[in-house]
Amino acid sequence: MADPLNNTNSRHSLLPSFLYSSSSSMVASGYASSAPSSRVVIAAPREKVEMYSAEFYAACGVAGMLATGLTHLAVTPIDVVKCNMQIDPIKYKSVTSGFGVLLKEQGIRGLFKGWAPTLIGYSAQGAGKFGLYEFFKKYYTDIAGPEYAAKYKTLIYLAGSASAEVIADVALCPMEAVKVRVQTQPGFARGLADGLPKIIKSEGALGLYKGLVPLWGRQVPYTMMKFASFENTIELMYKHVIPTPKEQCSKSLQLGVSFASGYIAGVFCAVVSHPADNLVSFLNNAKGATVGDAVKKLGLLGLFTRGLPLRIFMIGTLTGGQWVLYDAFKVLVGLPTTGGPAPTATELAKA
Repeated sequence: MADPLNNTNSRHSLLPSFLYSSSSSMVASGYASSAPSSRVVIAAPREKVEMYSAEFYAACGVAGMLATGLTHLAVTPIDVVKCNMQIDPIKYKSVTSGFGVLLKEQGIRGLFKGWAPTLIGYSAQGAGKFGLYEFFKKYYTDIAGPEYAAKYKTLIYLAGSASAEVIADVALCPMEAVKVRVQTQPGFARGLADGLPKIIKSEGALGLYKGLVPLWGRQVPYTMMKFASFENTIELMYKHVIPTPKEQCSKSLQLGVSFASGYIAGVFCAVVSHPADNLVSFLNNAKGATVGDAVKKLGLLGLFTRGLPLRIFMIGTLTGGQWVLYDAFKVLVGLPTTGGPAPTATELAKA
């Protein structure tokens, strides 16, 4: 009869334990044999999806698609007000007056303008961002090896997320161009169905990508901060805030930690990426405008601060929601939640 312990060890040898924790891997590495007899280690359930298989990356992609698309759709009214405050701060002076102006002029439907390109664009981007992040994180971990992976884990998070976002933004950019025009130019189009062909007709297909470089400028630093700060925050949460080892925490508590860590990460994301967000809104709204035109119009102070408080609230909520939905889907298919305590290089070498 095959030894179940050896089977578990073989399966978990694919899993970098400093990225994902599993109590069964602790048992396999000899932890249980050295622990006092009174110590109870709760074994994790067997994963329904093999780690780092094609199915694993597909599951992460689907989880990212649902998490990102649905959360961005939910905050569409806030996004509409934010974009209009960035484009026309004289008319839309504050958050409350912005909502008031939109409701008075366009009704409740005005708050949900651009919902279709938002849902499609950010769903595609989320699939690429989360799925490819998991791929590049594993890829760079293997290149670095146990010692350097443990020592420079934050660099691996940064490199993996940046690589994923560069690719994911190619899918987002056309929908972002349509979304901004629909939300900030009254009468331009009712939505995606007439807005997309209108841009292509007037500017060509490349007109959908004129905001790609500023979009990278916004999204790449944002995503690097999002993943690196989340991974480090959740590690600190389990180390200093949660008294129980992650492997012994309930799934609901683990998801709560994911949300809290994601919200904290979102605040940092908003601040880092806000100047580029203002540029993207300006360039997609003004035909033929350049980055220099945007800086001249907005001013350096406006570039960093216009619409920032609302965006901090929006991105914090978005990021927290995305991480809890992402991890909830992973739990649903039998995968561990993201992040956890980081073992030493010696422990990694034994894994």
